[in-house]
Amino acid sequence: MTVTTERRRVDQRRGDWARVWPLARLQPERGVAALLRDGTQVAVFRTYDGDLYAVANVDPACGAAVLSRGIVGDRAGVPTIASPMHKHVYALPTGECLTDPRFAVARYDVRVRDGAVEVRQGGSP
Repeated sequence: MTVTTERRRVDQRRGDWARVWPLARLQPERGVAALLRDGTQVAVFRTYDGDLYAVANVDPACGAAVLSRGIVGDRAGVPTIASPMHKHVYALPTGECLTDPRFAVARYDVRVRDGAVEVRQGGSP
């Protein structure tokens, strides 16, 4: 298995929205990490049904920036990401941890514009 790691700085010319990745290069069920201009790392996911999600990339259980490398799945129809570190499962639409209520990750609004995935600066708590 080959793992390709690519980092991108966001385009800072779009106000609250940060251009983070070309939609055509975002593979379903695989995450990518992006760095927002405030230094926040986000993990962006595209599910097989074409929905897009963005959550904080840092796993709150261990402090490592690894959620973009987690396993995408679902629980009762809710798309999820399982952290590769402690296997905590987070709901992608809300950032809620489904396996341990002590943890949660911020979620970010995400959209597609001109063929690129954009994330709104400042996520939900």
